[in-house]
Amino acid sequence: MSEDVSLIMDVSEDSMKKAISHLEAELTKIRAGRANPQMLDGLVVDYYGSPTPINQVGNISVVDARTLTIQPWEKNMLQPVERSIIAANIGVTPQNDGVIIRIFLPPLTEERRKELVKKVHSEGEHSKIAIRNIRRDAIEDIKKLQKNGLSEDAGKDAEKDIQLLTDKFIALVDKHLASKEKEIMAV
Repeated sequence: MSEDVSLIMDVSEDSMKKAISHLEAELTKIRAGRANPQMLDGLVVDYYGSPTPINQVGNISVVDARTLTIQPWEKNMLQPVERSIIAANIGVTPQNDGVIIRIFLPPLTEERRKELVKKVHSEGEHSKIAIRNIRRDAIEDIKKLQKNGLSEDAGKDAEKDIQLLTDKFIALVDKHLASKEKEIMAV
C-alpha cells in the first residue's frame, strides 16, 4: 500500500510544480516598469495579407530599461508594425525613424504600481487555491486507501507529508509574489 501513497505524493508534487510554473508565466506578463520584449507577445502584423506574430517580422531588442526597438527585416514592414502597435492599445506610442521603430515606456505612476501589485496578489491567490485543491484531492485519495486497508497511522503520516508539501509550495508562491512586488515598487 505504501507505493500507492508514494504515487499520490508524486502526482501531488508534480501538480504543484505545474501551478508554480503557471504562476511564473503569468507574472512575467505583468509589466514592472522595465522594457521586456514579451510585452509584445500576441501582437500580429499584416504580413502580405496574412496575420503574423510581430516577433516573426523583425528583431525585437531592449536598448535600456525603458526602451524597446523593433527592426523589421523588410523596410516596407515599418508602417504595418507601427500600425499594429498603435492598434494593440498597450499604452505606448511607437516612434518610426525610417529604419527602426522605438518604443519608449513611460515611468509607472504610484497608482498604477499599486494596481499591478493587486494583480500580482490576485495571481498568487489563484496559485494558492490550485495548490490547496491538489492537497484536498490527495487527502481524499489517502482516505480512500484507508478504507481499503491502509493503516490509520500510515494514513495520518501521509496526510502530514501532504501538508508539509503544500506548505513548501505555498511558501514558494509567497516568495515569487514578494519578489515581483519588490520589482514593481522599485522606482
